[in-house]
Amino acid sequence: METILYVLHVLVCLAMLPIILLQAGKGGGISAGFGAGAQSVFGGSSGASTFLLKLTSGAAILFMITSLGLSYYSSKSKSVIGDVPAQAATVDDKAPSSVTEQGSPDKATNVATSTR
Repeated sequence: METILYVLHVLVCLAMLPIILLQAGKGGGISAGFGAGAQSVFGGSSGASTFLLKLTSGAAILFMITSLGLSYYSSKSKSVIGDVPAQAATVDDKAPSSVTEQGSPDKATNVATSTR
């Protein structure tokens, strides 16, 4: 279900780009350069604008629904840290307590400085 939401979300995002860019601005768009309103230059465009407004509204609602669905699924997913057993997270008593038991700290710094 989560994969379907991801695919649908991406498709809605890609569909919203041309839908929004095709809409005319409130300032009249290209017809303002001719000194007339959009109605007189390109004819009656109220039918196309209402269709694009409805399409934009539908896409925006679908975008919000998929966003809410994806956020719901991500909140229900398990954490990687939550899968670690409590005993593995504690320190063993047999583990070395200092660097001197494993090796000389001078050798470690010499190796680190010689590679630079």
